[in-house]
Amino acid sequence: MSQATMDRRPNFGRRSGNRTIRMMIVDDSVTARAVMMKILAAEEDLDVVEVAGTAEEAIEKLKQVRVDLILLDLEMPGMGGIRAMPQILEQARGAKVLVNSALTDKGAEATLTALSMGAADTLLKPRPGKFNDDYRANLIEKIRVIGSALSRTEPARFELSDPPAKVDAVRHRSRIIGIGASTGGIHALTQMLKALPQGLGVPIMVTQHLPTSFMSVFARQLELAYDGEAVVAEDGMPLAADRILIAPGESHLGVRRVGDDIYVAALTKGPVASGCLPSVDPLFSSMAECFGEHALGVVLSGMGRDGSVGARKIHDAGGMLLAQDQESSAVWGMPRAVAEAGIAAAVETPDKLATRIGELADRSFWQ
Repeated sequence: MSQATMDRRPNFGRRSGNRTIRMMIVDDSVTARAVMMKILAAEEDLDVVEVAGTAEEAIEKLKQVRVDLILLDLEMPGMGGIRAMPQILEQARGAKVLVNSALTDKGAEATLTALSMGAADTLLKPRPGKFNDDYRANLIEKIRVIGSALSRTEPARFELSDPPAKVDAVRHRSRIIGIGASTGGIHALTQMLKALPQGLGVPIMVTQHLPTSFMSVFARQLELAYDGEAVVAEDGMPLAADRILIAPGESHLGVRRVGDDIYVAALTKGPVASGCLPSVDPLFSSMAECFGEHALGVVLSGMGRDGSVGARKIHDAGGMLLAQDQESSAVWGMPRAVAEAGIAAAVETPDKLATRIGELADRSFWQ
């Protein structure tokens, strides 16, 4: 079969069904499209139903075909992936976007912009001739993780730990906000920060699963979304009202008390149950130890169960947990673990979680 014929006939004839993930590849490189199609053709549950060489072509084709996931290159002729992202998401009708671009390594700003706009995850696309087994395994794993959220048709069942209507507003005044997120979490975090009231008046600590090289750019993006300062944390850096401290890519972030009402960032690298680095568990655990019932943990979109151990410690210490809901999450893994454990006080969209945070923030403590 010729290369041109392969591009005209992307559907490899696998059976359709609820477990099959329907995909579109958007990439200007004929070689890259051919390699990805060959990789995905070998998987029974993955089905490439359409391809496009430009973002403009993808937008037009999405008007005619329904897919579950879009593999999107960022650097293409014409609009390119970033400029086209809003239109692609609009025409995608719920399909998730996996950025598959050479820019995902050196082009951290472009990648994080795509994630903040709504892309679910990213993967570094190798140079021509460098598509190896590691890339193949990572590509398939990411597609299946994102696709697993799409195959869940029935809403999960859970009970709230302490419904907000019954919360003792005085006892639960939050002096520290800890946020944990992974796949799909940057978009949710950006939405939530933009919806927070101005002058929240409490410190925010964030653990987001990202490579180290992305963190400084990530901090700048959060600062644009939030009415306050955002910095990559250093060990011993003091907590302050309206300052966001972000876990570095190579260390866990936590908090420790060094004097009367004086708290600083604590960076560690020890093993954790989830195997993640950075992990949400040390953050939540240290918040429970230092702030007890005045700790507020927020769990946003992400795969796996990272944060669930520390979340339990916040709950047992009398603090409060909030979790992103299933419908708005790209991957409802981390927030699901907290919700189904029965320790979340609210399970809602990022903007509604922001309202809860604003109601609970103890502004007086940090004055």
